Amino acid sequence: MRLTMLLASVIPLAFALPAISAAQETPNLTLPDGPPADEEAPGAEPGGRDDNSPMIVPPPDEAPDTAPDAFGSDPLAEDDTPDEAAPADPKNPAVADKPDETREEKIERLFSELRKQADGSKATRIAARIEREWRRSGSATVDLLMQRAAKAMADKNNAAALDVLDQTLVLDPGYAEAWNRRATLNFTMDRWGRSLADIEQTLAREPRHWGALMGLGMILERLDEKQKAFDTYMKVLAVYPALKSAQDAAARLADDLTGPAI
Repeated sequence: MRLTMLLASVIPLAFALPAISAAQETPNLTLPDGPPADEEAPGAEPGGRDDNSPMIVPPPDEAPDTAPDAFGSDPLAEDDTPDEAAPADPKNPAVADKPDETREEKIERLFSELRKQADGSKATRIAARIEREWRRSGSATVDLLMQRAAKAMADKNNAAALDVLDQTLVLDPGYAEAWNRRATLNFTMDRWGRSLADIEQTLAREPRHWGALMGLGMILERLDEKQKAFDTYMKVLAVYPALKSAQDAAARLADDLTGPAI
């Protein structure tokens, strides 16, 4: 009941928040004092975790579960073909694709609709179209490298995936999804410092990237930075108010930050 009441207060606030502009300052990713989060202990396996690392707060088995929305959807698949033009909807003509609009104009229009859409299933479809646009690098070579990185990650071949993603970023350092995918990989390897650095790069290129913001919020929670995590989830809700995982996370943290009801 308390979580429902908190959620009821969080959602209207999320719709009231202004959209995050490209000029907005990216989150402060300063880490706690101490050695780097992903510094390898002598003799440790590459990508392994040192139990004395200051990044492990609290221990992983006590941390929040990985949300399916963290870091967004998978990279472009081999059979992923361009969207057909969205059909006209007499009830919502703004979602229909316009043949003369640029990619940037299309993304801006879709974000405008996403901010106004309270229905979860409809919002998910709009979000999927935005992610589809994000994944398109404009380069067949980069798209192919992202496919190879995705396969290596699926096969748990982290070294190969990192190598391919590094090559991708050399070819196109402005491609936000490559930074986001490497942030994802570093997160799965418990290299949170490196994941944070890649998240910062992602958000510098696309401040509204809710997948990267969700990943950032999860890391901040694991660092016991609850207020910063809450603020990050609210940034997600400013651009994607219907995202349930962000709603739940914000409500949970609001309960932690305000204390139990009397």
